[in-house]
Amino acid sequence: MLTEKEKLDTLTHLVIELNQVSDLDILMEHILTQARRFVNADAGSIYIVDKDTLQFTYTQNDTLQKRLQEGEKLIYSTFSLPINEQSIAGYVAATGSPLNLPDVYRLEPTRPYKFGKEFDEKSNYTTRSVLTIPLKSANADLLGILQIINAQDAESRAIPFSEKDEKMMMHFASIAAVALERAQMTRAIILRMIKMAELRDPKETGAHVNRVGGFAVEIYEKWALKRNLTPKIIDKNRDVLRMAAMLHDVGKVAISDIILKKPGRFNNDEFEIMKQHTVLGAQLFLGRQSDFDDAASLVALNHHERWDGKGYPGHVDVLTGDPLNGHSSPTGKPIGKKEDEIPLFGRIVALADVYDALSSVRTYKEAWDESEVLATIEKEAGQHFDPELVEIFFSCLDVIRSIQRRYSNNM
Repeated sequence: MLTEKEKLDTLTHLVIELNQVSDLDILMEHILTQARRFVNADAGSIYIVDKDTLQFTYTQNDTLQKRLQEGEKLIYSTFSLPINEQSIAGYVAATGSPLNLPDVYRLEPTRPYKFGKEFDEKSNYTTRSVLTIPLKSANADLLGILQIINAQDAESRAIPFSEKDEKMMMHFASIAAVALERAQMTRAIILRMIKMAELRDPKETGAHVNRVGGFAVEIYEKWALKRNLTPKIIDKNRDVLRMAAMLHDVGKVAISDIILKKPGRFNNDEFEIMKQHTVLGAQLFLGRQSDFDDAASLVALNHHERWDGKGYPGHVDVLTGDPLNGHSSPTGKPIGKKEDEIPLFGRIVALADVYDALSSVRTYKEAWDESEVLATIEKEAGQHFDPELVEIFFSCLDVIRSIQRRYSNNM
């Protein structure tokens, strides 16, 4: 539990910390973790405004997490609430004013909002104190709702949030909202780039790239934890990987429509041209400005390499697409990278991309049955895919499925 001085000291560093996070999903995790730490809360959620609704976007719950085995993650359903005064979060969104409720099971019947008990009953959890704060931009536009649940005393018993807690969280929310607005702008820019690609290639949708990004982060996190990497390194890499994974096929914007939109299979010459999207995508990020540029270039270049060395583009000069010295075949073509020659982020996105492609409806095919998809992934371990990553993929399959449900439509 933080002292008042520690809370004030932490606030001064919070601006720097949150502004180092660029990806929207990763940022929401940071915001909620820090918010709960400030007021020693057991659980919490973030809702994001989407037109006239609140989208339940991110949540944490220490009590429920402790019931799981080590390494498991809580799986939550995604849902939306109307912005009106009938729910607690909807009321705060509609009025723009915070609510500090000491016990949601003892609300006065005259209040316009009600507490929905369905989650508590389904999960065997008891919600008591709830502090709900609006997240507003500098222009006072509502971005979302921060909801913190069950303040705890020294014995981990649920207690009401104090007035000091409420004031502290209002300061926190104003800082978090600035970072949230910036991350939403970054996500919007990335999705606009995807929409450009979608105009050329209907397979590149916002839903597809959000799923690939989400899958990639989950696989990376488990890989990193196995190697005891520090939380700081893991967080930094998750942030850049998610955005980079979303842009894995952005190089397709430079491929001719004659090839890109061909309904049938490519002939050999056409396939050689299509392969160039990896190099063209990598070239977009060569004017390095950040770690994100490095990650995006690596992912774009390497996500079609194969563990067995039969992928593309192989060992090439990114500037020209020509084979690197000593890495050309007798026919003059680049030799494919294999095994650990393929950068980790490329190996991860290769698996995430193929899994989503097989699982999704495309203009030229129906979605495969999940059992077929999983059998193919398992069969390709050690051939197409890094076998360790395939093992990790299967170990977090429940989370992968939850990401599929969350991004089942275009975002």
